[in-house]
Amino acid sequence: MGAITLCRHGEPALSRRHTMDWRGYKDWWARYEEGGLLEGQTPPNCLEAYARDARYIYSSTLRRAQETAVAVCGGRAFEPMDMLVEAPLPPPKLPTWIKLSPKSWGWGTVSRLWWWYSDRHDALETRAMAEKRAKDAADFLVAKAREGGDVLVLAHGYFNLMISLELKKMGFIKTVEQGFKYWGCRRYELKRDRK
Repeated sequence: MGAITLCRHGEPALSRRHTMDWRGYKDWWARYEEGGLLEGQTPPNCLEAYARDARYIYSSTLRRAQETAVAVCGGRAFEPMDMLVEAPLPPPKLPTWIKLSPKSWGWGTVSRLWWWYSDRHDALETRAMAEKRAKDAADFLVAKAREGGDVLVLAHGYFNLMISLELKKMGFIKTVEQGFKYWGCRRYELKRDRK
């Protein structure tokens, strides 16, 4: 049984250094979903090693994840999958005088908490739908790992966390934790296979 490594994409080109109301954030998020990576980044050596050792490499279909995969894989093929896109971040319709940054501790946190706890999803994917997708993704990745060889996923911070929760339920343990930072990895191995 191979290990499963979940990696967040590199740093996006779209700036997070300004504040906006909920409408501005909704527009910003739409541009973020379409955008690519900030130029001049180099993947960490450990991530390139995971890619070299992986039998299977998958990415989200979003541009920032695919550009991450291109940077990491060194010309090697990878498979983009819709199943691995980020969970949505629809902002709550707060008074327009409330202006926050799109950074994690601004609109990112407010929108994630709103989506997670209130089931307000602005006609996007619901929490239940995203949890089902994360379970399906975990099942798929485990099936690939059972075929032999490591699996590398280049996707998104929060959805990777949702997959991580499913892997833990299936008996996997985390052997590497680099948090939510850009290029950060979480690596999982089945308990009985760990040396």
